[in-house]
Parts: sequence; C-alpha cells; structure tokens
Amino acid sequence: MEQRFYIAILLFVFLGLTTYDAYSQKGSKITTVVIDAGHGGKDPGAVGKNAKEKDIALAIAKQTGSYIKKYLPDVNVIYTRNSDKFIPLHKRAEIANKNNADFFISIHCNANSNRKAYGSETYTMGLHKSNANLNVAMLENAAIMFEDDAEEQYQGFDANSTESYIRFSLFQDTYQDQSILLATYIQDQFKSRVGRKDRGVHQAGFLVLWRTAMPGVLVELGFISNLTEEKFLMSEKGQAYMASAIYRAFKKYKLDFEKENRVEEKEETIVYSGLSYRIQFFTSPQLFELSNPKFTGLSDLFVYAHNGLYKYTAGRFNTFGEASAYLFKVREKDFKDAFVVAFQAEERISIEEARKLEKNN
Repeated sequence: MEQRFYIAILLFVFLGLTTYDAYSQKGSKITTVVIDAGHGGKDPGAVGKNAKEKDIALAIAKQTGSYIKKYLPDVNVIYTRNSDKFIPLHKRAEIANKNNADFFISIHCNANSNRKAYGSETYTMGLHKSNANLNVAMLENAAIMFEDDAEEQYQGFDANSTESYIRFSLFQDTYQDQSILLATYIQDQFKSRVGRKDRGVHQAGFLVLWRTAMPGVLVELGFISNLTEEKFLMSEKGQAYMASAIYRAFKKYKLDFEKENRVEEKEETIVYSGLSYRIQFFTSPQLFELSNPKFTGLSDLFVYAHNGLYKYTAGRFNTFGEASAYLFKVREKDFKDAFVVAFQAEERISIEEARKLEKNN
C-alpha cells in the first residue's frame, strides 16, 4: 500500500509536468466537433455473431455527423476516419487537437461474456470506480496492440495491466464537467427517445480521451454480444435512432452553452485581481447551501454556476503546490474525484495557463 502511494505521488508530479494545450471552448460558441468512429481496418473491435464493432461505429458516426451538418450548419464536423481504416489512438486525439475542436465524441460498441448484458452507457475521462468500468476501458484501449510504436507513444502503458491504470488515479480532465454534461444529455436521449436501457454515465481511463485537449465522451452504443441488441444496432432504423440521439444531445449542449455565454457577456461582474488555486470537489445540478453538513470540515467554500451545473470549491491558494497539498485532505473526506482548478480575477482558467502566470509572477 505504501509503495502504491509513492508511485501515485510520482505520477502526480509527472502528469503535472506533462500538459496539452487547453485552448478549446474559450469562445462563446461551439463551432467544431470531432466524431471518432472506434477501431477500424485491422482492428475490428468487439466481434458479435453477425457484426463487428468497427462497422457499426463507423455507420453511426457518419450518420451523426450528417445530422449535425444538416441541422447545425455553423458547426464544422471532422471525422477521425470515414472509411474502414486503422487510425492509432494518439492520432485520433491529434486530429482533434490540431483542428481546435470544441468537443470530441468517440463512438463504440460494448461486449460481454454474459450475453444477456444490454444497454447504452457513456464515459468521460477519469478514474474507474468498478471492475466493470475498468474492463470497458481495457477493451477499448486494447486497440494500441495494433500500433507499431505503442510503447513509445504511451510511455510503456499496458492496456491489460490493472497497475498501468494507476496513472489515471490522479489525472482529471480539465473539462470534466462539460464532458459529464454532454454524457448525461446523450444518456437521456438514449433512454427517452430510443428506449434503450440506461446504464448511466461513468468514468474510466481511456487513452483516446486522455490525449485530447477539449471536452470529450466515449459512447458505448450497446452490446453486440447480445443478439437482440446486435440486430438493432445493425439495422437501418437502429442506426438512425442512435445517431439522432447523439445529435440531439450535442445540439442541446451547444444551445445551452451558447445561451449561457451570451448571458454572461451581458452581466456586470465585480472583477477581482490576482491568481488563485482552489479544489473543486463537488458538482451538482442542484444548489446546496454552503452550510450543508456534507461540506463540514472544508474551508473557504465557494460555489459558481457553469453550463447548467453548480460547482463547489474549497480552499484558496497562491501556488499550485499549496493547492496540491490540500487536495489530499479534501479527498480524505470522501470527495475522491476532487481536483485542482485555477481562477484569474475570479474567472476559471486552465491549470496550464495558471502555472505560466504563477511562474511569471
């Protein structure tokens, strides 16, 4: 246990130094989305009795993109692949990063040795909280076995080793809240519009999401190991319904995001100078009083609204190091997903930008 603790500390330092340019979603509009059809070419993904994951993912990815192009013409749609071609995971993220995408949507199919398992679920980047979520990540990350330079690209990461996933235990997506919001919208659409079983929104360590510098989700459409669900996902009607659900969720996210940013631009706000780091430990669609018993033991509490959610922070520090030390204390109070956020003049900024400001000061 002690050894794992020190490994985690080392990885925390490493990940703090390994950054990606977080330049997305700084504007007031959503203008570019990258749609990623999982697997492809020599990598079939999960294989059902009659279908392969790569084919279903490609069909629904292209149809989702066509809906966005037709009904949201101001959005630039970019595909990581539009044919049966193998694209390494790091290249998929690179496509999104180079095009300054506002969102990354990766589309997949699930599989399970239990052929009765069925339903749809959507993932964001983060720490898995169950073996089931870990198994899904392992299944999708196994795509790196088809890459010639995987060891170099992923720093020795072993997709089949549970120990390798410790590197994600202290990593949090800078855009985690936005990712969770779209994931929730997608699951709502699957359930209400398509009538699929809602398996929920989860977090796990997906390499393709780890490398992207914008909010992102990984959608598991359903289980092709289940004959009934496989048949639905192979059908023209099923693919149209699933693609429409993803499109509708994206549209809602885009409209909500742009509406909120228009309101924020008009509001008069009191501007405070100075850089500060805080610990974001809780997010909820419901507003709680800061005196709520569940927040007992936390200091300098603060709540702010963003993208339809209320986000709660604790502490206020001048340096990233001070905030990192307090982070462990917050996590000890059962807020295991807490992470460091930064503010400049009371406006949320990326950790990368804050570290540069801190260094210059």
